[in-house]
Amino acid sequence: MRASLFFSSLLFLAGGCTAVNPYYDPAKPHHIREGFRNNYAASVNQSFGALMRWQWEKRQQGLPKPPAAPIPQQAPDLKAIQAYASTFAASGTTKPRPAITWIGHASMLVQAGGLNVLTDPVFSQRASPVQFMGPSRVQPPGIALADLPPIDVVVVSHNHYDHLDTDSVQAIAARSAAAGRPTLFLVPLGVKSWFASRGITHVIEMDWWDSHVYRGVEFNFTPVQHWSARSFGDRSQTLWGGYAVFAPDLHWYFSGDTGYSKDFLDTRARFANRGGGFDLALIAVGGYEPRWFMSGQHVNPAEAVQIHQDLGARRSVGVHWGTFELTDEPLDQPPQDLAAARAAKGLKDDDFSVMAIGETRFLPPRPAL
Repeated sequence: MRASLFFSSLLFLAGGCTAVNPYYDPAKPHHIREGFRNNYAASVNQSFGALMRWQWEKRQQGLPKPPAAPIPQQAPDLKAIQAYASTFAASGTTKPRPAITWIGHASMLVQAGGLNVLTDPVFSQRASPVQFMGPSRVQPPGIALADLPPIDVVVVSHNHYDHLDTDSVQAIAARSAAAGRPTLFLVPLGVKSWFASRGITHVIEMDWWDSHVYRGVEFNFTPVQHWSARSFGDRSQTLWGGYAVFAPDLHWYFSGDTGYSKDFLDTRARFANRGGGFDLALIAVGGYEPRWFMSGQHVNPAEAVQIHQDLGARRSVGVHWGTFELTDEPLDQPPQDLAAARAAKGLKDDDFSVMAIGETRFLPPRPAL
């Protein structure tokens, strides 16, 4: 069975949920008795027939086509990455600049406010419940797990296998525990028990608009349009979302996986009084073809540009591309489509760009208020 068919079938066969939502709050419209739902779409689920049609068309058309050029890779600035937290702590009024390093797919190391933060860390070879089949990464992570600095916080957007990887989070938790500096995992409602079953207890669950402050940095869990599933019969029983993070030197946003919705305008309005919006948004730009199947759950680059504008971000970086073959577009197509979408909106290249896997990018710090 082809890896993409295996992955798609696995998530489809997770099926509709049957358990009662233990978090159910009738005062919250996104809560339902069986789990959770989106704010602006009744459902983004596709039928089994639609799944089979997609896989048939994919096979008939030989999709995805191979990339025309290798996915860009670059050596990370390990010296700066590993020294960031200690340099920040030792510095007086002059702090090191915030920095981001793209590990691949939706995994980004964000260094701001004195914290090392990872988004949706996946370091395994396959985005799959097993490592002998399923989508395989086409190049290694931009930073090897062993080369990571001590990770203060991991933010998890949802529980799909290409965003929540068992081996990766267990390794991160073990490394930090051994160093006497346990990593805090921020996760959507319903995911904490999954961590607990793997011996990871330094975990906080969040509902949409919940906030948690850790060492002076504020993390907010925000609504996006997607769904969740990890195993058979648990579709949308755990929540999904993005993160709005406010550090003194960088206000940043991470979309996780999402279809386009009014949620991003809502997010901008929610934080309109936070000193001028987001300095940086990490927005998914890959995993979008065919549109008839993917549009409700994954934005294309044109919609990602609209999200950039809806959020009022000063600059954005495209993630969720170039690492795993999950959908029909070639791995190198998202940057090309992003360039066209950016030009159509009259945006500069730096307004919404992509990075090489492993690239470290230093950002201008937010002026002190």
